[in-house]
Amino acid sequence: MRRSFLSIAPIIAVLALGACAGMSGREPVQVSVAGIEQLPGQGLEMRMMVKLRVQNPSETPVDYDGVFVKLEVLDKTFATGVSDERGSIPRFGESVISVPVTVSTLRVALNTLGFVLGDTPTEKVRYKLSGKLAGPNFGSTSFQSAGELALPTTP
Repeated sequence: MRRSFLSIAPIIAVLALGACAGMSGREPVQVSVAGIEQLPGQGLEMRMMVKLRVQNPSETPVDYDGVFVKLEVLDKTFATGVSDERGSIPRFGESVISVPVTVSTLRVALNTLGFVLGDTPTEKVRYKLSGKLAGPNFGSTSFQSAGELALPTTP
């Protein structure tokens, strides 16, 4: 009897975790960039402190223990960052979370060159901000935001 229980215990554990994940019923958090500050860089990199405004439209607080963020421009990775910051976003509330990000100068140069030499002129640049707030126990809360930035036009 004990041997048969041990053989199905992993299956029960996976089903229980799946049920817990499905029960959250939590609305996705809304994330926007609240500010950017220059940080000292090293060598061929630029460093910035990105301040993310995270809004929680849910009835339960979102606790986090670590943050990851990635910024893509024109469908290519532009900057990434991590922070071991921890905290809680209150129910129907918001918080500003600071995440240092690194931008490779070489990556910027290659992206700019590809943009300038591209055969399709564009007046807008697509971007996508994605990441996650790591949960203190199990799982994490992922977020994603996208949009377009209008480029200055020459008369």
